[in-house]
Amino acid sequence: MAHEELPFDFELLCELTETNGVPGYEDRIRDIVRRELTDEVDTIESDGMGNLVATVEGTGDQHVVVAAHMDEIGFMVRHVTDDGYLKLDALGGWDARVLKAQRVTVHTDDEDLTGVIGSPPPHTLDESDRDGDDTVDDVYVDLGRDGDEVADLVSIGDFVTTQQSTTLMGDHVTGKALDNRVSVFALIEAARRLDSPTATIHLAATVQEEVGLRGAQALGVDIDADVAYGLDTTVANDGPNFSKEDRVTALGDGAGIKLKDSSAITNPTVHRRLTALAEKREIPHQPEILPAGGTDTAGLQFAGGATPAGAISFPTRYLHTVTESIHVEDIEAVIDLLVAALETEDGSTDYRL
Repeated sequence: MAHEELPFDFELLCELTETNGVPGYEDRIRDIVRRELTDEVDTIESDGMGNLVATVEGTGDQHVVVAAHMDEIGFMVRHVTDDGYLKLDALGGWDARVLKAQRVTVHTDDEDLTGVIGSPPPHTLDESDRDGDDTVDDVYVDLGRDGDEVADLVSIGDFVTTQQSTTLMGDHVTGKALDNRVSVFALIEAARRLDSPTATIHLAATVQEEVGLRGAQALGVDIDADVAYGLDTTVANDGPNFSKEDRVTALGDGAGIKLKDSSAITNPTVHRRLTALAEKREIPHQPEILPAGGTDTAGLQFAGGATPAGAISFPTRYLHTVTESIHVEDIEAVIDLLVAALETEDGSTDYRL
């Protein structure tokens, strides 16, 4: 499939995923979201943590918030050795096994520097090295410079991201930071497609989700919504070496409608309404029960009091790697279901249990 054939703005999705922003340092992503949403919404504001909220005023009294986090997993420089190697502190959940021989970007105050995560050649490893458990503490970044030059260029606290382009691979989009830039992208696409909603819609691009849902928790206090939706990626263990019951979701089977994850149990009325909408509009969909992992849904659900909450998810293979992959039809299905949910929120649904 060529990107010209896609029903959504693939170039914008690439820009969002290839641009870098770790928890607490989402500035570059926030600038793109503000640029894209300013002309699509009635107001747009940011807060002291960096959450960005774009509001489409409705004709009724209902208020709805949709949250998608801007941050990606990454690192912060915690030490620079005398020889010029960087030691890292993880920002978010990394499986250190996937980091060997990765190219990274070190973001300093003055410039972005390319580095590589060192990996010794297999010829030099003994049996105990091959069987060892890798941790982020073992990782180092080589900048190809001597110690004095690195000391002048890099400071403790500079952030580090992996380097990867986003591309089409058959019917899949693959790259880094699809978790969760694909959801930020969906917020933008939804704003473009919404037309005179009854409810006032707050489209929230949140911060610091990967380190504890922090932005959404703060936002849940600031916005008094009648219903909240989280928007995020979810596990698709639909490849080899997984049993069918461990799949969670499967690529190409449609939008995930969350029932639960380890941080939230969604409101039954919300997820039943989403399912009924998907069936009525013939939007491909699948139920999602995620055994481990949380989303901004939980941050919104009770931060400011009891709020009915649900979530729509993008089935994603290889989460928290640089080769995350999502089916193009699932991207469109999530956007379609999100727009359907927002344009039909009119205050007539009683979410109390």
